Amino acid sequence: MSQAEMSQAELSQAGSAPRGPRPLWSLGLLRSEITMTFRRWRTLALLAVLAGVPVLVGVAVRNETGHGRSGGGGGGGGPAFISQVTNNGVFLVFTSLAVTLPFFLPMAIGVIAGDSIAGEAHGGTLRYLLVAPAGRTRLLLVKYATTLTFCLVGTLTVALSALATGALLFPLGEVTLLSGTSISLAEGLLRALAIAGAVALSLVGVAAIGLFLSTLTTSGIAAMATTVGLLITVQILDTLPQLEAVQPYLFPHYWLSFADLLRDPVYWDQLAKNFGLQAVYAAVFGTAAWARFTTRDITA
Repeated sequence: MSQAEMSQAELSQAGSAPRGPRPLWSLGLLRSEITMTFRRWRTLALLAVLAGVPVLVGVAVRNETGHGRSGGGGGGGGPAFISQVTNNGVFLVFTSLAVTLPFFLPMAIGVIAGDSIAGEAHGGTLRYLLVAPAGRTRLLLVKYATTLTFCLVGTLTVALSALATGALLFPLGEVTLLSGTSISLAEGLLRALAIAGAVALSLVGVAAIGLFLSTLTTSGIAAMATTVGLLITVQILDTLPQLEAVQPYLFPHYWLSFADLLRDPVYWDQLAKNFGLQAVYAAVFGTAAWARFTTRDITA
């Protein structure tokens, strides 16, 4: 067969191969990204810090109150749970989530989200990921899904560490809800799992903001620092009485509404506002990230 005939045969064979559009979603790409993210020492260090916070809280409460000493009644939410930890170690889960949610958890999310795109650009791998071809929209979705996975894993890490520490340092038993109703330990653990899920959903907005900021720069450190700085700034704004009118629109405003899951019946009003607000932030900053990333000139 001549060279011309061979070339024509190759073109014909290539033309007969299926050339359908690549799917927008790929479990293989997502699995690879999640595996790579959770194998990084930085990710493992963040999880170690998150797991260490409940241990420090539990040891501090144990040293302060003494084993078996009864705590106070506890209030509506947040650190008020700490007064009931000595009576029931399950409350260390709620206390640890309340302690880590304002800063530690969102800071860790900011590091992962801020480095998602900018880190690839800085390392020179972003261009090769797109040539693979992963596709810009698909790659952005995978990066966001990986960050959301870290949201869930980070929250569960805090909850499981707190439960193990609470079981070692304090008694476990029936859980007295904020409304005064007592439920079994098993139902209390289910409530703790639901609260962990609510906390993870509360971080959806931060993840979208971090992803958007990551598309604006080629420096992962700059994106991470900007995300964490924005987080701290918004947290401060949410405490100023002069800004009461705009505070309900700030993404951390309803974070501690997870305490309403410890009422009977559950108060869904604040929880619904929180989830709705996070969805709005995810939609706005997710769209902004997509608009920026799909039109960005990738030269590195």
